[in-house]
Amino acid sequence: MKLHTMPQGSPEWHAIRAGVITASNFALARERTAKGAMTAAAKSYAFRVALERIAGAPLEEPQFVPWQARRGQILEPVAARLYELQTGASITPVGFVTSDCGRFGASPDGLVADDAGVEFKAFLNADKIRDIILTGDIGSCIDQVQGGMWLTGRHRWTFGLLCPALAPIGRALTLHEIDRDDAQIEQMAAELQQFDAHVETIVASLRELSGPDQRELIASLMPELPERSVGAGIDPDSIVLF
Repeated sequence: MKLHTMPQGSPEWHAIRAGVITASNFALARERTAKGAMTAAAKSYAFRVALERIAGAPLEEPQFVPWQARRGQILEPVAARLYELQTGASITPVGFVTSDCGRFGASPDGLVADDAGVEFKAFLNADKIRDIILTGDIGSCIDQVQGGMWLTGRHRWTFGLLCPALAPIGRALTLHEIDRDDAQIEQMAAELQQFDAHVETIVASLRELSGPDQRELIASLMPELPERSVGAGIDPDSIVLF
């Protein structure tokens, strides 16, 4: 693996993730229909990754953060500190981890000791909260958890659900310990390799349509755009296109 130490959410972090199939999307990349074909959502994700590989930059601008993601950014440090208080363990922050080939990556919420890691979520969906707390079902996140162990080579992962609504009964943080499943990882890695091959096919198809490099032309035209076409209060020069 390759460990990158920039802060999560920083411009450098966004840049290094561009064109990488990330652990939070491993389950999406593996989505198939009943007949075994890629779902429409998986195809859309593949096309997005292909665009980023060509551009060498993220498709979305780092300054635009959905409120759900912003909520997670605020609550993650709370969950991490609560975890340390409850367990006595110390979390080592991680920026981004990639496979040696650089095409697969993860942003663990932290590494613990020599052989463990942590992933925290702060879901608002009542069904997900119920399943995680009452039955221990973290199925929707298991690919991300096993993916973190695959990329880091670690053997134990703690999944933590932060639910501030349960603070009055002392259950603000629910923890589940997950062991590495090499059989599951082997199958997941094989399917992700197939997904990556599909992404590369898209990249090749787009490059066959290529013409002269237009990056300088587009950059030169940007200052001429009226403010309303960019977004109120957004400096056109701050927008990263490539």
